[in-house]
Amino acid sequence: MKMTEKKDFKRFAAFYKAALLEVIDFWSKHSLDKQYGGYFTCLDNKGKVYDTDKFIWLQCRQVWMFSVLFNRLEQKKEWLDIAKLGANFLSKNGMDRDGNWYFSLDRKGTSLIAPYNIFSDCFAAMAFSQYALANGDEKAKTIALNTYRNILKRKSNPKGRYTKAIPGSRPMITMAVPMILANLSLELEWLLSAEHLDSALDMCVKEVTELFYDKKSGLLLENVAPDGKKIDCFEGRLINPGHGIEAMWFMMDIAKRRTDKDLTKKCCDIILNTIEYGWDKKYGGIFYFMDIQGRPTQQLEWDQKLWWVHLETLVALLKAYAATGKREYWQWFEKVHDYSWQHFYDRKYGEWFGYLNKRGEVLFQSKGGKWKGCFHVPRAFLLCGKELENLVHPVNA
Repeated sequence: MKMTEKKDFKRFAAFYKAALLEVIDFWSKHSLDKQYGGYFTCLDNKGKVYDTDKFIWLQCRQVWMFSVLFNRLEQKKEWLDIAKLGANFLSKNGMDRDGNWYFSLDRKGTSLIAPYNIFSDCFAAMAFSQYALANGDEKAKTIALNTYRNILKRKSNPKGRYTKAIPGSRPMITMAVPMILANLSLELEWLLSAEHLDSALDMCVKEVTELFYDKKSGLLLENVAPDGKKIDCFEGRLINPGHGIEAMWFMMDIAKRRTDKDLTKKCCDIILNTIEYGWDKKYGGIFYFMDIQGRPTQQLEWDQKLWWVHLETLVALLKAYAATGKREYWQWFEKVHDYSWQHFYDRKYGEWFGYLNKRGEVLFQSKGGKWKGCFHVPRAFLLCGKELENLVHPVNA
């Protein structure tokens, strides 16, 4: 390895560590609801609250984030206290009588939107697992395990009675379920038996990398028939580059723990195929949605550039480079890094804007809302920093 590369890794590692602490400071200052518990996520560019509703996805993600910082970066009491603020609010208000997690609550914790899919549950299980790991809370551990079991029961019908589809009319499965279940199972590893964990990971790897994989294009489809057959409709032709790339670094984490070189190679190839397919060659950045046949998408926002897509791509590219040592992954990392920091970062007030138009211009002067909270930005900065530190000081060197 050339010294110039080592210097690059060290420089980027320091950059992402500083960026992580800056963004965590933003959320620590502006998002805490010290009166009722939980967090404000609807923050304008300066961090001022513009809506007080609380969305379970984002509440759980912030509990997870501050628990992870405590567990993996530094055992700062402030971080654990912030995680506790959200965990206590969620354990009191977040579930219905059957243990299903709501979608949203008002500021005081009154439920607003019913538990219409299992993704709130997935992030709740992640959050309470990390929180239990941080402080040994037995109640949190029980919530995490019970929620995880409930997810497995609902996996084949994630929306349950809230689904809009006519039963049997066009059977379809979505990659989002096995994708997130793979990451979730790794998160709960310390609570699961080795046999159960291996079984869950086997299922997720098979579904994501086989059922949703289109051999002809080398891309991942968002939706397929239960047997993996392609469906010629809007949903069946849909490509979400960010999802595909994020799913691949989840799969690479599994491949790494299993020393599965074939799976690693397949994941790296898909990452490269996806970013080359999804990159806007005119304006730069990665498209939000695409059609595998080049037809119009039903999503009118298809050509927007979103914060989380670029963040997950940065993580995936570093993992791919670490696994292969191929320069093309590092070159793409630098390219996505440059685009992202040029367009998403708010140099005046900190944090990232979430949504750009196709030309890379900021669409909304906000740092959080219904979908963006304290998760993708700090998680990516943390993971990028760790990958870069490992490149400077390889674990097996």
